[in-house]
Order: sequence, then structure tokens, then C-alpha cells
Amino acid sequence: MASRRRAHEQEIWVCHLGTVGYARAVAIQEQLRARRQADELPDVLLLLEHPPTYTVGRRAAAEELPFPRGFYEAKGIEVHDTDRGGRITYHGPGQLVGYPIMHAGDVNRHLRLMESALIDALAQVGVSGRSRREEGIDYTGVWVGEEKIASIGVHLSRGITTHGFAVNVDNDLEPFSWVVACGLPGVAMTSLAAQTAGEGEGLSCFRKRVAYAFCQAHGARQRLVSAARLGIAGTRPDRGAGPAGPEPIKEGRRVPAGVGS
Repeated sequence: MASRRRAHEQEIWVCHLGTVGYARAVAIQEQLRARRQADELPDVLLLLEHPPTYTVGRRAAAEELPFPRGFYEAKGIEVHDTDRGGRITYHGPGQLVGYPIMHAGDVNRHLRLMESALIDALAQVGVSGRSRREEGIDYTGVWVGEEKIASIGVHLSRGITTHGFAVNVDNDLEPFSWVVACGLPGVAMTSLAAQTAGEGEGLSCFRKRVAYAFCQAHGARQRLVSAARLGIAGTRPDRGAGPAGPEPIKEGRRVPAGVGS
């Protein structure tokens, strides 16, 4: 058992969940956090998409959601209060969301490693991202010039993190304009598609880059696992890569360097 635990400490288990509703994703994170706190699992990275959703962080002010919630519901966007740090952000199809369920002794270092991993993944596709951490907590995330491409917000409980990052890949950016995104009036959001004039890779390929860069930033091996291996039931399959759907995930497969398509 001890040798098995040591092996887990050198890995991050990565699971692709496809599209998951926000409330369901929170329940999954809470389940996995309890198991990680009990040392029943190694560190885990969940990668997924959400249906159109606003999440309201602990530091958000009421005026950052300027319209009645019925306005957003009429547009098909759910609004969820959340225990993560940060302000208000938008999630939707085409945006890559990552939820690390992992030990973090230093929250600031955890944030910086997420920024670093995302900057690395963007650089691989020719997009120059940067951190603006020196400008204050509201600038946490990844920026391309003065435009924001990735948002980050976490929660820490008994040494284990939940929530994480969201990278705009090819999602609709207009819903960001209907709130005070990230608590920054007038903030301009961008995406991988916008930065590459639609010629960049899609979410499926970019997701692989992010997973690998995230594990590299933590000095760990990536091990792809299924939702069943994590004990997660009822999640939808990944967005298809054609009529036959995506390539199945092989249980326990380690991913070498140079992933992507």
C-alpha cells in the first residue's frame, strides 16, 4: 500500500468529463476533495465544459451583476453563487474549464503554477500570454496584451483545492459584456480563436496541451483516467470528434511529451 501511495504522489490523474452542468461539477469536486483529503486518491485534474453559466465568487459585489437574474435566465444562462475566490465570470461551450483537486500548501504558488501552465500551453500555439499578478489580486489569470484569455479562482479546504481555471478557446465572448467580468469595468476578453483569426486548434487539441503543461508545471506525470475510475457516475461523454465520437480514453494511459494535434 505504501509503495502504491508513493507512485500516486508522482502522478496527476487527468479526467476528461465533456459537458457538465455547474451544480453537478461542484458536487463532483466535493466528492473528490473528500477522497483526496482521506488520501484515497492522488491529485486529480478534471477537464470539462459548462453550459452557459455565470459563477459569482466570494469577492463579487452585487453591482457586478447589473441586470436582474431573469435577464440572464431569458438568455439561457444560469447564475450560480460559488465558494471560490475571485469575482464574476462566464462559462460556456467552447471554453476549457480545469478543476484541480489537489494538495496545495501555498495557495499563491498554486495560482502562479496555473498561470504558468496556461501561458506555456498558449505559447505552443503561437499566442503570447502573460501574468499580471504584480497589479493586484483582481488581475489573477492570463492576459494577451491588455485582454484577458483565462480566469482563475480557487477554494482551499483542509489543504485541498477545488475550482481552478477557465480558458477561452472558441466560446462566445459576448456574455462577458453583460456583467462586470472579473470585477474589472471595461475589461476586454479574448480567446484562442480570436487571437489566431480562427486558424488555431480547437478545444480538443488544446485541452491536451493544457493537461500536459499543467502536469509539467507540477513536476508530475500525467495519467489519463476515466470517470468510472474516479467513481463519478452520470457525466456526459466528451464533445464528439465526428459522427463516431471521440477516441476512447484508455484507462491509466500515460501521455508522452509533444501531445497535441
